Amino acid sequence: MKNNKHDDALAAEYALGTLRGNARLRFERRLQQEPELAAKVASWQTMLAGMDTHLRPEIPPERVWKKIALSLPAKTPVKRANPYIGWLVAAGLAAFTLVSYYNHRPDEFAPLVILGDSQHQGQWVVSRSSDRRYLQLSPLKPVAINASRSLQLWLIPAGQSPVSLGLLADHAATQIEMDNRALAAGATLAISLEPQGGSPTGQPTGPVLYSGML
Repeated sequence: MKNNKHDDALAAEYALGTLRGNARLRFERRLQQEPELAAKVASWQTMLAGMDTHLRPEIPPERVWKKIALSLPAKTPVKRANPYIGWLVAAGLAAFTLVSYYNHRPDEFAPLVILGDSQHQGQWVVSRSSDRRYLQLSPLKPVAINASRSLQLWLIPAGQSPVSLGLLADHAATQIEMDNRALAAGATLAISLEPQGGSPTGQPTGPVLYSGML
């Protein structure tokens, strides 16, 4: 239980971008070998990805600004702040925001499958919304592709032809609406490298870079 809590905290720090230096490098090496840890990261990335779309800016009335200005003390020499205290304040604000978002977000996403490359290393985490209407694909690290190329997601039911599910961002999480498509056991999700804008034929034309079976 202790290790699970520690790993969950590391996954949160990694998703927030506060895990730095050698600790981040060690964590990224673990992500390549531990699908459960990658799923934790994907879960945190899912929570963070839509935060800015649900927060509405509020402009306080003018009287509030005046009251704040009048209540401020006279200017005094500024002492250098303790960076550790600053980090605690930032972490506290982030935690408060995450809790607020967690309690109000419209859909929960749960990890479904990890798509690996030709070396069988996990590179993309696929999550599904609680209402099964959406998939979210999160790269564990940015994918370097040429500007003239696109990453395209395919659903391949067992014994059937691939069906395009849409294009993916190469550096951030992408949400895909399923349009009532079922994800049956034994089907495969795959990501191919296609011309910019997607396959011109409706079927994969480039190499399959990542795949995973449901």
